[in-house]
Amino acid sequence: MTDNVLLELPTPPRSKPGSDFDNRHPEDVKLCLHNGQQIYGKLTHFSIDMGVLTVAVKDAQHTVTTDYKMAEIKNLRLLESRQFSPANDYLEGANNQAMLLDRQEYELEYVDGSKEIGETYGFVTDQNRIHIFITQPFNKYLHSFVPLNVLSDYRIGPQLGQLLVNTDILSQKNLEQGLLHQEHLRHRKIGEYLTANAIVSVEQLQAALSRQGISPVVKLGEALLHDKIITPEQLEQALMQQKKDRTQPLGAILVEMGFVADEVIKRTLAAKLGIPVVDLPKFPVDPDVVRKVPEQIVRAHNVMPLCVYNSKLVVATDDPINRGPIEDLRFHTKMFIEPVLARSEHIAAAIQTYYGAHINDLALELDENVENEENASYGELDDSDNTLVRLVNKMIVDAHDQGASDIHVEPYPGKQRTIIRFRKDGDLHTYVELPNTYRNALISRLKIMCNLDISERRKPQDGKIDFRKFGNLNLELRVATLPTAGGVEDVVLRLLSSGAPIPMDKLGLTDANFTRIKKIIEKPYGLFLVSGPTGSGKTTTLHSVLGQLNRPDLKIWTAEDPIEITQRGLRQVQINNKIDVTFANAMRAFLRADPDIIMVGEMRDEETARIGIEASLTGHLVLSTLHTNSAPESIVRLLDIGLDPFNFADALLGVLAQRLAKRLCMKCKSAQEASDAVLREYAEEYLLETAGTTTQQHDELIAIWKNDFADKQGKITLYRPVGCEECNGTGYKGRFGVHELLVGSEAIKDLIHQRSKVSDVFSVAMQEGMRTLKQDGILKTLQGNTDIGQIRAVCIR
Repeated sequence: MTDNVLLELPTPPRSKPGSDFDNRHPEDVKLCLHNGQQIYGKLTHFSIDMGVLTVAVKDAQHTVTTDYKMAEIKNLRLLESRQFSPANDYLEGANNQAMLLDRQEYELEYVDGSKEIGETYGFVTDQNRIHIFITQPFNKYLHSFVPLNVLSDYRIGPQLGQLLVNTDILSQKNLEQGLLHQEHLRHRKIGEYLTANAIVSVEQLQAALSRQGISPVVKLGEALLHDKIITPEQLEQALMQQKKDRTQPLGAILVEMGFVADEVIKRTLAAKLGIPVVDLPKFPVDPDVVRKVPEQIVRAHNVMPLCVYNSKLVVATDDPINRGPIEDLRFHTKMFIEPVLARSEHIAAAIQTYYGAHINDLALELDENVENEENASYGELDDSDNTLVRLVNKMIVDAHDQGASDIHVEPYPGKQRTIIRFRKDGDLHTYVELPNTYRNALISRLKIMCNLDISERRKPQDGKIDFRKFGNLNLELRVATLPTAGGVEDVVLRLLSSGAPIPMDKLGLTDANFTRIKKIIEKPYGLFLVSGPTGSGKTTTLHSVLGQLNRPDLKIWTAEDPIEITQRGLRQVQINNKIDVTFANAMRAFLRADPDIIMVGEMRDEETARIGIEASLTGHLVLSTLHTNSAPESIVRLLDIGLDPFNFADALLGVLAQRLAKRLCMKCKSAQEASDAVLREYAEEYLLETAGTTTQQHDELIAIWKNDFADKQGKITLYRPVGCEECNGTGYKGRFGVHELLVGSEAIKDLIHQRSKVSDVFSVAMQEGMRTLKQDGILKTLQGNTDIGQIRAVCIR
């Protein structure tokens, strides 16, 4: 860190030479970044030419010093007041970029739409920056520094036009034209007139798009030089850097070097490529095209469909150069996409307008509706109320977009509000609370959507919602209603998104388990089971296995309740107990339908299990699930329900037990070096599963871990949760599998013949190389996937 820093900054235009106090010391500053972050600290280094500054932030324990590039900076304010001593006369020969002003109001308008208003003694521009001297009491001022490329417009005093001429942003001829037209538009600022050229009509947009094809191609560097956004020296440095790495675009290099903001690169490229700029708040969006693009797509990419032109879908985006969102839109709409440029905040507002309000806005609207009903009483409000219909649709779309597995609607009696919660990554989170007057209407609306009896409130009901009938989302929901205390009903909705199977190599299996499972499922016949509690990902794993096996030369039948994942090539049957399509009956039918592979969703009774074993013994590969806590327990459970041990032993190929643990958020997880004490604690917990408790065993295991997971210095890095916007402050995002694989070896088959205890099966399986759920989880903690607390939470042993 630099103890003394020389801040080579200009002083106000009319101050006496040397009136400013010595700048040679670390300065208290407030730094605002483009991402909205505000940093207070000491400015220890500031190089305008190099495009970098350093700020030291001190907390109760230590000081953290961070370098910031100019491209990251929105503005910088020096917080130490300086004395302003006006000169006796205006300085002769002053820099022609220094405007000699009295105390004047100033207004800065940033490209992100925010504004700053205050009073200044004057300003000075140097290269692409503006220095503003903000007035303080007793003839003092604060020095504020703003890069010009973060401003869309600025005004200081009444002389904005002359200012633009003096700073080479505007020619004298253009200024005179602007002033002449301003005589007819006195209500508009001249800055607004000179910058107001965005498209506001379909006709203007079509004309601009037709000109786009004949626009001359201009290189980015030439465009930035022409607009005086960068200097020739800066361009030369960037081009030299690009010669070292041809894969990196020039714009990215300029941003990385701190010469220009990313927002400016986007707008310059758009302008030089002839991409139209649309004033979205004034543009008439075609409602028909809104229905062509699903809400989750526009929200994910912050884009807004506008209209169709020449069979192309015209879409507003804040980054028309980025092809990722364009390709995603083309895939979902099956149309060619024509991107145009609009402000990010304008796009977000348009999405809000055309795709529906935020859920809290709808809930507030319901509150207002209730207040307007002078005699509103319990259950009186209509289930077809437009606001309520929009809210239910919005609730389902948000649950899908947020990756929720379940929606819980929880009404309470009396005047208590109805709470709606989402289950995400295994935990429930409150989504919204609604007025009590709407609870019956809400439940009735959900029943109507899945064709249940709205008059029946005394007993549970089950149904399904095909959401394609109500919104632009290919989604099914399994619905269960249950009467609860106080004469109300709860509703739980399970989201059944018909997605593609996860490839087996993406399941998070260790190399050893992956190899063993591949060897198991290559067998032409036998029984392979996946066990675990509800919601542990058993069906996902089975479909990954089926995806590995799915070939044109094989016939695969599945019996599922419900069908959550679909695959081309599989013949999938939905179980329906009401018409006697049970797992057992489906299995019997499969045996008459020439199968190679059979997957049955669950072996929940002796009959289904017995038919499954018979099928596996007659030349078929059978896959199924069980609700048991571990792989050895699965074997004993099937024996307990009455299976013949000899047939079962002959059929068994293996059992995979699994759990889902929370994955650390990749964006905010914090690294820390694992101490010897922590590694020894992990080793003790790992070996406790196998009764290994000696110090030598611990040391040998830690040595293996360091060989597998340590860096070049022999250090193992562990991670802990922090919390950020990406993970909603939880520190975790997503889940991954923790596995325990028991292989049906000859020794295991002998134990099945003898109806051995769980402990005996466990002991032999461990000797043959099985890792327990806890051991597998500890290894994945050392890999950086999660922290030990999450493994302990899901592994009971």
